[in-house]
Amino acid sequence: MSANLISDSQKKMILKDPISGMMWRLSWPAILAMVFFGLNTFLDSIFVGHLLGEHALSGVALAYPLTGLMLGLGSWVGTGAANLLSISLGADDESTQKKLLGTGFVLSLIMSLVFGIPAYFAAEYLIKIMGGEGQILALGTSYFSVTLFGTFFAVYALLLNFVVRGEGRMKQAAFMMLFGLVVNIILNPIFINVFAWGVAGAAWATNIGMLVYAVVGFMYFKKGKASFKADVTSIKYDKELGKKILQSGMPAMIMTIMMLVQSVIVFNAISNYGTDKDLAFYAAANRIYFFMLTPFFGLMRALQPAIGINFGAQNNDRVSASFWKFSWTGFLMLVPFTLALLIFPEQSLKMMLPDMVFNVQDIFMFRIYIAIAPFLSFVFMALSFFPAINKSGIASVLTLARQLILFVPLVLILSRYIGVAGIYYANSGIDIIVVLVTVVLCIKELKQLASSSVLTQKTPKTVSN
Repeated sequence: MSANLISDSQKKMILKDPISGMMWRLSWPAILAMVFFGLNTFLDSIFVGHLLGEHALSGVALAYPLTGLMLGLGSWVGTGAANLLSISLGADDESTQKKLLGTGFVLSLIMSLVFGIPAYFAAEYLIKIMGGEGQILALGTSYFSVTLFGTFFAVYALLLNFVVRGEGRMKQAAFMMLFGLVVNIILNPIFINVFAWGVAGAAWATNIGMLVYAVVGFMYFKKGKASFKADVTSIKYDKELGKKILQSGMPAMIMTIMMLVQSVIVFNAISNYGTDKDLAFYAAANRIYFFMLTPFFGLMRALQPAIGINFGAQNNDRVSASFWKFSWTGFLMLVPFTLALLIFPEQSLKMMLPDMVFNVQDIFMFRIYIAIAPFLSFVFMALSFFPAINKSGIASVLTLARQLILFVPLVLILSRYIGVAGIYYANSGIDIIVVLVTVVLCIKELKQLASSSVLTQKTPKTVSN
């Protein structure tokens, strides 16, 4: 079957099929892809925790938000490119489609160099800012420094994969990610244990996995499998399109930066008011928490083409129906997993910290931390929804408000007066507020879309009369 026929079939499915069927076809491979992606860091934590111990896990935990910033660059350019591709597919805008990969490549290269080179020379200082000291500082610096050698491959791989998702071709995106994950899983114990490279071995395994991930994505476009006219060998930069990519993907980057800010505040609060055990415990709890959220990342990636293509085709009623269907599905999907973790918290934590003894307060804080997780489905879908309708500013404000206005001051205040427990109380309390505000904003925006849809339908009748 030709790429054009596949493209027409995919577009028709997104525009015409029942919402439930369309969501299923887009979502299960997207969720699978994000589970694969989440497994990269989750398995790194398990390997490091089991093979190298608590201090190594703490050092790697301090580096994760910084490596997350690197991945955030890929999400920035990738999300922006995917949003524009989806809208252009809905609007039959071939001009945008032809320039997308060349412009994305140049942005990926520039971002990688601007971030990677200074970060490499400032690696130890950055880990210190995260709260690293002594052996934990040395281990975190080692892991982060090595990871930076894979910056371009990580950013470029994410760009290509996000563009494939922007086509609505989630199965292909999932299989691309799977190749990199398998390589990472195989190499992790070999580099850490057999070669005795320690935490640097975990970083090299991730780098090589990202290289494979990028090569597989490149070959997909090189072999002409894309559903649009894509030139993956192009290095031609379109200034106007580059600006639009950066604007559309900005919420993804802001979210990454804010997560880094959150991590700096949290890790320093733990350093000031807690112990090395508290740091290792938070690292494990945080890895479990974010791995739990990976289905949301998959759903929001699947929602993006569903919203973008229908919005480009001015099918606003379907935009609204898709948002609510995806949001409630995410909520219901996570409820049983959350209940399992609430009932068996110690068994979950032992996966990464097999030798740690957990007290009553540890278990209570873990339960507080993860209890709100299902409700975040509405927030994650909103962060995909707003950029896909060309309103990325709302998503950016939501992210900034959550971190700077609410999280940072509340953590600083509570941790000072009640210690490390304040971090967990602040996180859950703030998320409740953010969920409520997000739902209100989405309802307001969807009503406006419904009104504009009614006006669009009435206008031709007025003219014909």
